Amino acid sequence: MPTGVHLRDARQQLFDAAERVLLRDGPNGLTSRAVTDEAGCAKGVLHRHFSDFDAFLADLVLDRAARLEAQASALRESAGAGTVADNLTNALATLFEPVPVALIPLITFRDELRARLRHARPGGGIAILAEAATAISAYLADERERGRIAADADIDSLTLSLVGGGHLLFADRDPGPPTTEAVNNLVTAVIADAVQRRPA
Repeated sequence: MPTGVHLRDARQQLFDAAERVLLRDGPNGLTSRAVTDEAGCAKGVLHRHFSDFDAFLADLVLDRAARLEAQASALRESAGAGTVADNLTNALATLFEPVPVALIPLITFRDELRARLRHARPGGGIAILAEAATAISAYLADERERGRIAADADIDSLTLSLVGGGHLLFADRDPGPPTTEAVNNLVTAVIADAVQRRPA
């Protein structure tokens, strides 16, 4: 007797199920059984599409990192408009939405997953944070070219401060995500010197 339901787009439905489990139960609750139960399908469905569970997780992370690329494009398009602080505040809130934030500890604590991500793409060990850093660094470089931050601003250090600080703000969601004001305060403090020293 067949078990589970037929999945029209099995890969996407398994990814969506994994996200729901991850958000509800955390990284420790994310098992192949939990994913297939959440998707309402037989466990064998996952193994028909992926060689093992780490392969599934690697593809899940890479899929979600690719989604961040579209958000990165929107950030770069904002260069020269609005304020640098507001653009970065909005970007951090988008880049550190619940699913990307939940994936970071999963990557951190699974050695095999990190190894697969590094093999799949350069610097891919912590793919979500790497994607956020790439987006913010490119944006800051664009703003530096436009003269909206200092010509001698250290883009790498600013990026590390924004990504690291942003991750810390968004990582603890028990009381809910940080307020826009809290994120803006972080951004303003990090970029203050670079903005104040820009040419008039």
